[in-house]
Amino acid sequence: MSKDDNYEAVTANAASDVASFDTHSTGFITKFHHLLHTTPAMVPLLVLVGAIGVFGALLGEKFFSPFALTLILQQVQIVGIVAAAQSLVILTAGIELSVGAIAVISSIVMGTFTFRYGIPVEISIACGLAFGTFVGAINGWLVAHMKLPPFIVTLGMWQIVLAANFLYSRNETIRSQDIEANAPLLQLLGWKFKVGGAVFTLGVIFMVGLVLILAYVLRHTAWGRHVYAVGDDPEAAELSGVNVKRTLVSVYAVSGLICAIAGWALIGRIGSVSPTSGQLLNIESITAVVIGGISLFGGRGSILGTFFGALIVGVFTLGLRLMGADAQWTYLLIGVLIIAAVAVDQWIRKVAA
Repeated sequence: MSKDDNYEAVTANAASDVASFDTHSTGFITKFHHLLHTTPAMVPLLVLVGAIGVFGALLGEKFFSPFALTLILQQVQIVGIVAAAQSLVILTAGIELSVGAIAVISSIVMGTFTFRYGIPVEISIACGLAFGTFVGAINGWLVAHMKLPPFIVTLGMWQIVLAANFLYSRNETIRSQDIEANAPLLQLLGWKFKVGGAVFTLGVIFMVGLVLILAYVLRHTAWGRHVYAVGDDPEAAELSGVNVKRTLVSVYAVSGLICAIAGWALIGRIGSVSPTSGQLLNIESITAVVIGGISLFGGRGSILGTFFGALIVGVFTLGLRLMGADAQWTYLLIGVLIIAAVAVDQWIRKVAA
């Protein structure tokens, strides 16, 4: 073999080794990206398990007790329900800034119809649920038919409903004692029951059931596929036969209904009907959605991820509280998680593209 032949053989072998290494490296990274892209709930699940592990190691049985773990569920039940409503809208590449206000005014309708007008509590609850659905449908109609930006529509609706909360309620609170004595059904979702050392509420059961139902609907029904299609590319969805306007209106209407149910659960949680309750639900719901891995650009994400996102916030809040840390550390860590979640989403979208 000549020197030239030997040089060419060595070069070919080296190039083959480099190509083999690149293929292995690229294959692993590609598979990892594909896993995150197809299973968006994976990241928040890993963060949740890690957070539980860390606080469990630091606090021991104080954190791992059945009561403490179910307390997390009780604390996040309202945010979890509202975040489910927020998730539907964000999956269509929109945003819902009025979710908290809709929840509160729905609870006020239920309370005032019962105590101010003497309407049977069952009808009052139905009216509150219908009102929340109606407000959501208005948002959807303005976005779908008037082509107004979701941010502007829901920001304006938030201000309108927030003012209506105080004007209609006359800034009065219906006390817990009055509700317990005359209309206990208003507190239904706050009713507690024990399973061993764990304490659950009907609101927690509803939240978990809602997440499971929405997860199934979004993945296995035509309506759910239309929601993802509209969020991913509305023009392409329209060309493929999806009624984009009807889908958007239905999403906002369902979101309004879920917020109204959250308002009902809010009565059970705090015991009273107050126009000042739920002030942070807008931000908290968006926080759970973002940490849960649903893309703010629409078309990608999982309702299970949102549920995990809400639990992450609950775990950090309770864990730091049990450690005696300043409450500001909770906000700091959650802020870091929000930025990290958006960065991971951008990374996944860039690779997927």
